[in-house]
Amino acid sequence: MNTTGTIENILHHKGRDVWSVPPETTVFDAITLLAEKNIGALLVMDGDRLLGMFSERDYTRKIILKGRSSRDTRVGEVVSTPLVTVSPQHTVEECMRLMTDHRVRHLAVLEAGQVAGIVSIGDLVNWTLGAQTAAIQQMQSYIAGGYHA
Repeated sequence: MNTTGTIENILHHKGRDVWSVPPETTVFDAITLLAEKNIGALLVMDGDRLLGMFSERDYTRKIILKGRSSRDTRVGEVVSTPLVTVSPQHTVEECMRLMTDHRVRHLAVLEAGQVAGIVSIGDLVNWTLGAQTAAIQQMQSYIAGGYHA
């Protein structure tokens, strides 16, 4: 059982759906979309061009704590840049390291310069736990004599 896995594995399992907003979207509308979709981050896109990411953290740190109005502030004014991106070939372990090093919880996935998906720390943890569980079950089966290659 391969417990390392790639982002392609995760995207294959969870799907490649991406929620995004243009930079002129109000922060209020962006956080409404976050709540509706039960997600923690949105890509900020100008057409097909990726500009950055807007997350719940951005809202708390750049709007609430600064006393700004979410109805009057545009996402483009508070978007997180530079954006940390990965490819489908990155491993889960590499992405966990990037998230830790850059203190982010979401990574945009780019393939040939185009958005191919987004992964969260929760996606990486869930995949890792699933892979570990499968590996343990396989080892238990092998030890019990039920393993057939």
